[in-house]
Amino acid sequence: MDGVPNVTRADALAAVRNPLAFIAARWTPEPRTVERAALSALVMSVLIVVTGGAVRLTGSGLGCPTWPKCTTDSLTATSEMGLHGAIEFGNRMLTYVLCAAVGWAIIAARSTAPHRRGLTRLGWAQFWIVMSNAVLGGIVVLVGLNPYTVAAHFVATSALIAVATVMWQRTREGDGEPRPLVGGAVRQLVWFLVAASVLLILVGTVVTGAGPHAGDSSEVARMPLDWETVSKVHAVLAWIVVSLTFALWFVLKAVDSPKGPLDRTRDLFLVLLAQGVIGYVQYFTNLPEVLVGLHMFGSALVWIAVLRVLLALRERPGPAVRLPEPSAEVTAGSRA
Repeated sequence: MDGVPNVTRADALAAVRNPLAFIAARWTPEPRTVERAALSALVMSVLIVVTGGAVRLTGSGLGCPTWPKCTTDSLTATSEMGLHGAIEFGNRMLTYVLCAAVGWAIIAARSTAPHRRGLTRLGWAQFWIVMSNAVLGGIVVLVGLNPYTVAAHFVATSALIAVATVMWQRTREGDGEPRPLVGGAVRQLVWFLVAASVLLILVGTVVTGAGPHAGDSSEVARMPLDWETVSKVHAVLAWIVVSLTFALWFVLKAVDSPKGPLDRTRDLFLVLLAQGVIGYVQYFTNLPEVLVGLHMFGSALVWIAVLRVLLALRERPGPAVRLPEPSAEVTAGSRA
């Protein structure tokens, strides 16, 4: 049985001063491990959207009425707070799981050999978004679920999903200069699609802020807008995104695009169809909580699918390998 390697005082000091460098010097993950670490961070960022929706739809938004503690006297939820307290506190605890997933992605990215600085920066970007959004979540509670802060909370989570998606994609690419796979007109069409999707998400937060699901059983302020009118604007934007997606698929077929962009566009179209069905059913059935939760989950999937279309428009090969120059002896021998 192998013994435990000795850890010197210098090793201990190095681990304290720069733990990431200490780990990277002793462990090199397989590319699949790095990819899975990035994917776990992405999955957790989507899951936090789902659980946040559950908090809102069960009226548990003020289950823990203060922050950072759950109550003024307790860090955790108590039995007297009932189910609402448990749901809200559980969502807060899930933030730590998200932090662990992001931390794992950072460690894996930092430990790659050779070191991929851009990949590590994407991991740290996720960390700081999570930290800032946790503080914003506390503000949401302290201001009594003000709908504008709730909307900002969701937008920040969408930003987290965007960075996590980019990092996941980058783990499966090299660090070479990106090479476009389609023409400039197609790329411009996709940027219109991305802009329309961002606007769709923003208007979706307004629909939520003006709608009946305030997040708590008490009287919670709503955005002073007609909910049905905003919902119809949201539906129009959804149809614009669907139309742009269909137009993109048609153009890609016409120009004989590579398989990657076509497949990603097809995936986006299918996700949009499912999301549209859920959206219309929930609208005409008076917003049942289960369907609203599914719609929130679908919005995260739509956003990921849109970003994957954008990222599929180029390829990033690994750095070119420079062969060593032949020696003078070899050159002379070949001439002979």
